[in-house]
Amino acid sequence: MSIAEAQREVRRVYAGGFYGQLVSGVVWLIAAAAATWISPPAGVGALFFGGMLIFPLTTLVIRLSGRPSSLPAGHPMAGLAMQIAFTVPIGFVVVIAMLGGRSELFFPASMVIVGAHYLPFVFLYGMRLFAVLAAALTATGVLLLFGRLAAPSTVGGWFTGALLVVFAFLLRASARSLEKTALDQER
Repeated sequence: MSIAEAQREVRRVYAGGFYGQLVSGVVWLIAAAAATWISPPAGVGALFFGGMLIFPLTTLVIRLSGRPSSLPAGHPMAGLAMQIAFTVPIGFVVVIAMLGGRSELFFPASMVIVGAHYLPFVFLYGMRLFAVLAAALTATGVLLLFGRLAAPSTVGGWFTGALLVVFAFLLRASARSLEKTALDQER
């Protein structure tokens, strides 16, 4: 199987990342709501524990949609997909450790971690649009971390949640376009 064929299969199975981004966006929005209306530590807990559930929830949503929920056995990208999935919870542990009681830094620091984790998706899916998502999250997170954007600490959570939901639809459309192009080239 060529790299292009493997990427095409990843796009097909995961709908270009649609389900994962949608679930991730909802988790971020729940965390932002918890931070806004309950307390900042509640938002930290919601994103930390909700983040651990993103992969199983995404798998469940994909299954409920009637699609295959995983790559076929022996797929060359399966290991990379799993490794990428574990980078965020590990990164969140570092973020929480570095907070030192400053929960207002949690969302911006998490944006940088999550944004960086999207960079290997460019290769995994064969979709450059993931680089745009990575850049938007990391750049905004850095600006919020270093006070270059004057905003309440929860803005990062709301922004990320909304951006992920928007990108769910953009990525699905992009994957469909790539599939159409591939089919046209095969003819």
